[in-house]
Amino acid sequence: MRTLVFGGTGIVGRALVREGRSRGWPVLGLSHGQGEITDPRRIDEVCAAFRPELIVNCAAFTKVDLCETEPERALAVNGTAVANLVRSAESAGARLVHLSTDYVFDGRATSPYPEEHPTAPQSSYGASKLEGERQALASDRALVVRTSWVFGAGGANFADTIAGRIRAGQKSFRVVHDQMGAPTWAPFLARAVSDLGEWGATGLMHYQNRPAVTWFEFALEIARQLDPEVEIVPIPTAEAPRPAPRPAYSVLAVDRFEKLAGRPVESWQQGLIRHLGTRQRSS
Repeated sequence: MRTLVFGGTGIVGRALVREGRSRGWPVLGLSHGQGEITDPRRIDEVCAAFRPELIVNCAAFTKVDLCETEPERALAVNGTAVANLVRSAESAGARLVHLSTDYVFDGRATSPYPEEHPTAPQSSYGASKLEGERQALASDRALVVRTSWVFGAGGANFADTIAGRIRAGQKSFRVVHDQMGAPTWAPFLARAVSDLGEWGATGLMHYQNRPAVTWFEFALEIARQLDPEVEIVPIPTAEAPRPAPRPAYSVLAVDRFEKLAGRPVESWQQGLIRHLGTRQRSS
């Protein structure tokens, strides 16, 4: 399946390129400079040259706090630009998979969010990503995949931040204990997205790894794998204020994916073992 990946040099984009090529697919992963999604002419040129059957959009303005001070930029990249991809996909006869986020919800739930739960983003980032969903779902051939807490090679993420500080000798961390979600390893996500693209899934789909944990518990597991002597100190969100509000609860229900795939979602702990092992061998 000829696959064109926008945002192809980020964490998920790189994993998608590797996953597609492992399946024998012709895959082209574009960097921001090579495939600026706010430039409709450039998108048309790339699609005409590559002739994709599947387009996956991983391109996004993901600096959540910066989105609060640059909401117009966030909306342009994460929201309105998705219409360019929809139009080009339709012209090319390709299916579109657009990646979205748990931040489209308000974070006040106490059980996993199903796909049909009402959205209520609490940040500029979440609002811009919700607009991107609306643009994508204007096409009946498009699929929106919501995910959360992605970690992997190729970009900044929580797992690598904590691991890097541990390897640098830091022995104590303060990590929030009252935000719950689910880490997701990029190669596992790439496998799921590639499967969904191959199956021709449309509409809304949630995918994240299990089990649900807090950031504090995630950090504990990273420390356990790298240096059990490291101290992880739990703190409330109020002691770590950020410009953009973070969801207190952002666990996604993955029943729809598991039913379609005929398999359970993977364990993020297994992804973390493989990720940290890879990082250690390359260092």
